[in-house]
Amino acid sequence: MNFSKALLWPLTLPYGTAVRLRARAYRGGLLRQRRLDGMVISVGNLTVGGTGKTPMVLWIAEHLIAEGNKTGILTRGYGGRQTSAGPTSDEVRLLQSRLADRAAFGVGADRFARGGELVRRGIEWFILDDAFQHLELARDVDIVLLDASNPFGGGHLLPAGRLREPTSALARADIIVITRTDHAPAVEAIIRRESQAPIFYARMRIESVHVLEGKYPGVEDPNAQARRFFVFCGIGNPAAFLADLRAAAFDLVGHSVFGDHHRYTRRDASFLEAAARAAGAGALLCTEKDVFNLPDGQPGSMPVCYCRSSLRVEHEDEFWRAIMEKAQPR
Repeated sequence: MNFSKALLWPLTLPYGTAVRLRARAYRGGLLRQRRLDGMVISVGNLTVGGTGKTPMVLWIAEHLIAEGNKTGILTRGYGGRQTSAGPTSDEVRLLQSRLADRAAFGVGADRFARGGELVRRGIEWFILDDAFQHLELARDVDIVLLDASNPFGGGHLLPAGRLREPTSALARADIIVITRTDHAPAVEAIIRRESQAPIFYARMRIESVHVLEGKYPGVEDPNAQARRFFVFCGIGNPAAFLADLRAAAFDLVGHSVFGDHHRYTRRDASFLEAAARAAGAGALLCTEKDVFNLPDGQPGSMPVCYCRSSLRVEHEDEFWRAIMEKAQPR
């Protein structure tokens, strides 16, 4: 623990007490959960930052839809903005662009109210996005994702570390997914101290690179491997994105990292293009989520590309059976 985190450590004590008491109150019935008239699958994590929740939500939604289920996604829309059509965010817009009208969306802090609206529209299956700590709403399946590169946030609760809850909260999980690796025995050993839930592995896979050409979704670039890229992103886990690109053998000549959900300005765009040219890059490259936070239009003359990625779950048939087995009692 560095000096600044050591200064913050005393604040973890009241924070930890509060989250433990809150969880205990729901577990003991002092605080009552509200239940939607439908099957509810929660996708969440133990830490702040990116663990692959949005790709997992998309993966589950695709499976539910393929089986003919009327599917809805409930999300707070964190980091989003208010529009004439209601609240939205980069993650919501990404999911909507991938799923189109095949899934319904309820966006807002009161996910029970948004879920009730979708029930009246005939939705029967719900996916709760980023909801492990959203204890107000009952769920039938609780899936928790842990990023293998930093699964327990340095071992300290907020604000000194990245843990939203102590590791003992894993006892609530029905299924645990370790992302960005296919083998992590040390992480499994820590999980097993708290939970006997089945453990699965998943990796991010870069499917393709698209050139925006001023407007999403742009066109696929079959020659992306031949480009020299300057990478930028405003996501929860930029190191993992860079690692994925290097593993896929992309030619990276530099990068710039912004805060999660960063809304890029034209000044940002000018800075990035200048930095890319100085590094000898021929194009800029970001995540698909970043695209929805770019300024309107495409200022400058340098091509802007993005990666379209998906989650690859190991033993996916067993994983899907585990989800259905947990949901089956209802």
